[in-house]
This record gives sequence, structure tokens and C-alpha cells, in this order.
Amino acid sequence: MKRRAFILSATILSFSLSAFAQAKKSYSIGLVAKSQGNPVFQAARVGAMDAAKELGAKHGIAIKIDWRTPNEEDAQKQADAIEQLVLAGADGIAVSCSDANKLTDAINRAVASGIPVATFDSDAPASKRFVTYGVDDIQCGEQVMEELAKVMKGKGVVAILAGNQNAPNLQKRSQGVRNAAKKYPGITIRDTYYHKETPQDAAARVEQVMQSNPDITGWAMIGGWPLFTDNALKWSPGSVKVVSVDALPAQLGYLKSGHVQILLAQQVYEWGYKSTEHLINKLHLKKNPAAVKDVSPLVPVTKENVDAFGKNWDKWLPK
Repeated sequence: MKRRAFILSATILSFSLSAFAQAKKSYSIGLVAKSQGNPVFQAARVGAMDAAKELGAKHGIAIKIDWRTPNEEDAQKQADAIEQLVLAGADGIAVSCSDANKLTDAINRAVASGIPVATFDSDAPASKRFVTYGVDDIQCGEQVMEELAKVMKGKGVVAILAGNQNAPNLQKRSQGVRNAAKKYPGITIRDTYYHKETPQDAAARVEQVMQSNPDITGWAMIGGWPLFTDNALKWSPGSVKVVSVDALPAQLGYLKSGHVQILLAQQVYEWGYKSTEHLINKLHLKKNPAAVKDVSPLVPVTKENVDAFGKNWDKWLPK
């Protein structure tokens, strides 16, 4: 009887250990982008979901993406979302900061609670985030101006379209445009024009500025907001030169029509994918990034490669 009892106990223990071994380690990753409606953040969400699936299969773990993005851009709502994720027991958080000043404390409180935070697209450099993924914003602005100077043949009047005045990434991009413009004595920067980051507000801002400044011959768009709408650029193709950041489906039409000369695509899908990967590396593999700044280059899109690039959006935007 003792032998049978021993065998039975050993069998039960074996089954228990097997069940324990088969139980997957799980992680919940909070994703806080700037706004629900902006397609770049929809692409980032798809990237995060794909990373969760692929990295989960690779490491034998379960990864959940907890999307907590406000409907419209609102830094306070982002800070609230971070607090809610902490209370909900998130294992890690990735955030694109609408206003670094308003988000730094929320990020630091999350880190103090033992939750690592990554930023993407727009950083909070004074916070305790462990990594930031995205373009180098100064270099981004400089590249926009360099490309614009080429198509303007080094002369003309340039307006900078810059979106949310409080966004640290846009402040740096604007500065980058001005830095590069100093190399071209024939180019004058008229001003930096801010607006609420919706396509309609951006398009209205461009039209207003052109009516007040008909001598503007070039636009350095450090974000492509107005190009998300139809018929946003009222001038005949090529009469005013435009170089814009991002290359979303709606923007590609302006490139094909000749209203825009070059689009500089951010790797928006990778915002979500790489942020998730950095967090899983830190949480599961106990591996820190090689550097705090993980810089992704811009991808130039012109008439020559626009159709090939456009096929990416079949994957990046859910139907």
C-alpha cells in the first residue's frame, strides 16, 4: 500500500509540475498614443499587436496590449491613462508624449511603482523612462529643410507648419528647420505656424497663412496633418513647394498630383512594435537597450517609389 501511495503521489506531483511548466508567463503592456483618430497611431497599435503575437510565440509567453489612448490629443488624459494602467497592474507602459511637462511626473510615479516606461514618437527627456524610440527630431527638421531647399533651388520664402506648440518633438523639429535654413542665404523663414492637430484645423491654418502671406513659396511641414484631407493645398501643383513628414495613404495622393515634392516617412508601425519589444526585452529577458535613444531613420518617398511604399498600409491600417 505504501508503494502504491508513493507512486500515486509521484504521479500527481509529476502532473502538477507539468501543468506549472505549461502555464505561460503573461505580460500586460499599456500603450498610450496621442490620439485615436491619427492614422500614424493606428499603425503603431497594429505594430504593437503584431509584436505581442510574434514575441509571445518566440518566447513562449502571453502578451496583452492595453490601448489607453484619448480620442483627441490631451496630455492630461494621457497622464490619467498612465495612472490607470498602474492601478490596473500593467507590467510596462509605452507613451507618445503630447506635453512632456505634464507627463513627466506620471511617468516617474509609474517607474517608482516598479513599472518600466518607454516613450515613442515624442519623448519626455527629463523623466525616468528607460528608452525612447523614434526619429531624432532636430535631424528630422534639418532633413525637411534640406530637401525643401533642393526643390526650391535655394531661394524663396518658407513657412513651417508645426502642430501642437507644447509637443517637445515638434519644438525640436522646428528648430532643426531653422538650423538648416541658415545654410541658404536665399531662403527666408517667415514664421512657425501652430495649430490643433486635426486635419481640418491644419488645412484651415495653411489656407489662412497663404491668404495673409501670398509670397510664401515653400512649406516645411514637420507633420503632415493637412494632407490627411482632400483639397487642402489650394495652389496649382508645383507653384508652392512642399516637403512633409509622414507618408500616410491620404498624403500619397498629394505626392502623385505634384502638390507635394517629397514625403519623409516615420516608421510609425515600428513605434508600436519596437516599444513592445524593448519592454519585453527588459521585463522578460532582463535586457536593457544599448542606448536610451533608439533612433529610426526617415524613409524618403517620392513619385518614383510611392506605389511600392503605399503597399505597406495594407498591413499597417486595419480594414
